[in-house]
Amino acid sequence: MRTTFDVIIVGARVAGSTLAYELGKAGFDVLLLEKGTLPSDTLSTHNFFSNSVAMLREMGVMDRLLATNTPLYKRAYIEFDDAVIDGQYPEVHGENACFCIKRTYLDHALFEAATAQAGVTAIQGFRVTDLMREDGRVTGVTGVRRDGGTESYTARLVVGADGRHSVVRSLAGAKRLQAVPTDYASYVGYFSGYAQEGEPCVEFYKKGDRIAIVFPTSDGQHVVGAMFPLTDHAWVDRFKADAEKGFRELVASGLAGTPLAERLPVAALAGPVRGLLGYDNDWFEGMGSGWALVGDALSFKDPAVGQGMHDAMYGARVLTRILAASTDWPASWGDMAAAYSQELEAKMMARFGMACEITKNVPVTPEQQMVNRLIGSHPEATQAFLGIYNYANEPEALGMTIGRLLQPME
Repeated sequence: MRTTFDVIIVGARVAGSTLAYELGKAGFDVLLLEKGTLPSDTLSTHNFFSNSVAMLREMGVMDRLLATNTPLYKRAYIEFDDAVIDGQYPEVHGENACFCIKRTYLDHALFEAATAQAGVTAIQGFRVTDLMREDGRVTGVTGVRRDGGTESYTARLVVGADGRHSVVRSLAGAKRLQAVPTDYASYVGYFSGYAQEGEPCVEFYKKGDRIAIVFPTSDGQHVVGAMFPLTDHAWVDRFKADAEKGFRELVASGLAGTPLAERLPVAALAGPVRGLLGYDNDWFEGMGSGWALVGDALSFKDPAVGQGMHDAMYGARVLTRILAASTDWPASWGDMAAAYSQELEAKMMARFGMACEITKNVPVTPEQQMVNRLIGSHPEATQAFLGIYNYANEPEALGMTIGRLLQPME
């Protein structure tokens, strides 16, 4: 097997496989490394809003993903205390349906789409242990196969697509530019027999300092996430003692009176409840001499905003375009890094800011609750609010809409 490539990508899930696919299409020789074996599951908010569904169609994998019988949905039902927002996502890029597909199906489909490209070579069960360097520039990786064999590979660029605990990021010494720790513990479970009324939809609930979100997903199930403050040590202990019991009791007590609290008792848990006791919303330096980051390795955000999949795929496309536009990488690292950073910040920073706000346990002010009620009572404002999530519009459009609606009240 050859040992020298244009690009080595570490991590073969959404970010890594999408990048390998895009680079392969652009004519690059790529080595795609994955420490695990696909298909396999991973803890994730695996939702695609309609703008990201459009990217899946463009990659040619959407028909395969739909064949898993994972439902599309177009509607959002949201309760912010006594304010209800109920509407459909606006159309964007010819798509108005969203899609929450399990990672076992998604990652495998993207991996196979990537490895079908002529220039892409993949190795599973390979764990990177170090980066190779020459004159300060990253030139390759050293790692261990599952059988214990040590191997090294060289490339013009090494990309970390290996998640929020990225080994490549750590070894490359990427600077953390922003970090906002969450105030919440987050737990997630898959449930069978969760019966929504009417068409499939995403449900979001915030009652005081309790948050929950529900997505229709694969295998006839719904994935339910529940969040509570990390400072509530009694609930932390209850979840540690019996995660399912704690999950159900949290919903029953903290979200009483919501459709979720009515539906969850008759639903059966399918698999273990898993969770995170704290995490940072962070943003790292994205590129340096001989290395780059994409996906959660670059920026991890509160899962409540559901932007991780989009950002991974979008970042892969941006990085591919920047690499393809440069004929002399060694002489262009600074310019390429600046272009990569500027484009990602322009596209993604507003939603990162939203995540940093959501992740803090701050009481809703009476003024904000009034705005929430206004959004729910006016279809135009509802569309502008939901359009933030699928990039149909920027957050500023919602502010302008609310301003117009408030003018007659003054």
